Amino acid sequence: FEAMAGVRYDHEPAQRGALPAEEDWDTRSYLRHVPTVFEAVRNEFGSEVPLLHDAHHRLTPIQAAQLGKSLEPYDLFWLEDVTPAENQEALRLVRQHTTTPLAVGEIFNTVWDYQQIIREQLIDYVRSAVTHTGGISHLKKVLDYAAQYQIKSGMHGPTDISPVGMAAAMHLGLAIHNFGIQEYMQHGAKTDQVFQQSFTWTDGHLHPGHQPGLGVDLDTDEAGKYPYVQAYLPFNRLHDGTIHDW
Repeated sequence: FEAMAGVRYDHEPAQRGALPAEEDWDTRSYLRHVPTVFEAVRNEFGSEVPLLHDAHHRLTPIQAAQLGKSLEPYDLFWLEDVTPAENQEALRLVRQHTTTPLAVGEIFNTVWDYQQIIREQLIDYVRSAVTHTGGISHLKKVLDYAAQYQIKSGMHGPTDISPVGMAAAMHLGLAIHNFGIQEYMQHGAKTDQVFQQSFTWTDGHLHPGHQPGLGVDLDTDEAGKYPYVQAYLPFNRLHDGTIHDW
């Protein structure tokens, strides 16, 4: 909502405008650069800070294996979405070459998307959002299945998921034994006026509050004050002009 004036209040990469923005991508440069970033961060902040990285489906299986192996000295909490999610068998090759924990699933929709990679223990964290994966009941089935293989939750929680979806993820996380971590991005003040929430975030921890249900009330009159604004994720091109995964 606040972005209508052109000022972003969050970390969501979707950009307002009539068309998506074009960005450049060079995988070889990326594979060289990323380990130096984590080396610098570890040197600056020490070994206790959890570090996570999202590769956004941009790598081939062998490139993903190379990245995971090169990041092992920096003890990542997880490496996310290293290969296109449709090719689930690719994670076998990645797993053979690196012990860096893998997180996958923010674009998955059902337990069937996860069946193979959970059964073969090819991932360590389930990244689905409650809003994209059949609601609380269905995602709980996925996470209960994952628990049999000591795979934990890491539910998707960007600002394009409303506070209702965020509250649902939080309540689900409290109900399972294999909770891992909850992604959370704070919404802006106007969003909070539309979605009035009982949950709070303090010092890196979420608390559900004491209201019944999910603890979020929608103010439709307030929502009516803000017209729809177009927004798109960017897209990538390689140096030769080929469109690539963003």
